Amino acid sequence: MTKNKIKTNLYGLLFALPWIIGFFIFGLYPIFKSLYYSFTDFNVFMEPNWVGLDNYKDLFQDRLFYKSLSNTLFMTAIGTPVTIVFALICALVLNMEIKARSFFRTIFFLPSLVPIVAATLMWVWIFNPKYGLLNIILKGVGLKGPNWLADPLLTKPSLILIGLWTVGVPMVIFLAALQDVPRELYEAASMDGANEWRKLINITLPSISHIMLYQVILALINNFQYFTQAYVITGAGGGLNVASGGPANSILFYALYLYHNAFVYLKMGKASGMAWILFIITGIATWLIVKTYGGWGNYGKRGQKNAK
Repeated sequence: MTKNKIKTNLYGLLFALPWIIGFFIFGLYPIFKSLYYSFTDFNVFMEPNWVGLDNYKDLFQDRLFYKSLSNTLFMTAIGTPVTIVFALICALVLNMEIKARSFFRTIFFLPSLVPIVAATLMWVWIFNPKYGLLNIILKGVGLKGPNWLADPLLTKPSLILIGLWTVGVPMVIFLAALQDVPRELYEAASMDGANEWRKLINITLPSISHIMLYQVILALINNFQYFTQAYVITGAGGGLNVASGGPANSILFYALYLYHNAFVYLKMGKASGMAWILFIITGIATWLIVKTYGGWGNYGKRGQKNAK
């Protein structure tokens, strides 16, 4: 390397140094510290006491651990595809040549700007069985509205519905990807007599499949860490002595139960063990999606080439 190159790299390292130091202190160090705590009995007010695998054994014998994991897997397996498909449909509609398109794009994106706690509290009111707007509408058309957030069978679908209201960010990313698809591909397909459905299947989806992969992975990770909405709905923690997970613990999600173990029961070691189990599960799920991506997706220009 030349002297100027070395000097440039040193300047770059110097400017990046605050971030690097912050990452090691506030990122990497806590990660490995939590791994150590997962093998200890630790509650913040006492020195960690090494207990080996006892925390993990306790977790695998904990009924609520499996309940929270199953709730989270449901939200991930059902909520992720529903959210991605809905965001894609919104993007496809808003990519059409329609009047006041910019206005509708703004309206669809605005809910994503509402703070998540405020949005959840608003939806709690909407889902109110007596005075909620949703049941009032259903009553107006002759239907009896259910008790959305008190029925264990409806709590998770209700949360998925809340999630559909805030798909503005993935919608905008899909919209940008759709506008990057070459117009000549659609023109050539029209000349060959392809209808809109064939264009969607053979041109649009292959061309944006790399963006779909990105969106699926982000949604997957977010759903594995689903917390805020459930925390707000269950009354900000459910008291000092019990982990509230809604009716029949139907919305006791993994991250919520982790929070209760750490900050309600003060079982920091057990909570750290839960965090590492979640990290492993999320890593495996992400790896499987990326591994199978070649079977259903294309990347960038290769997707456009295959579409031709």
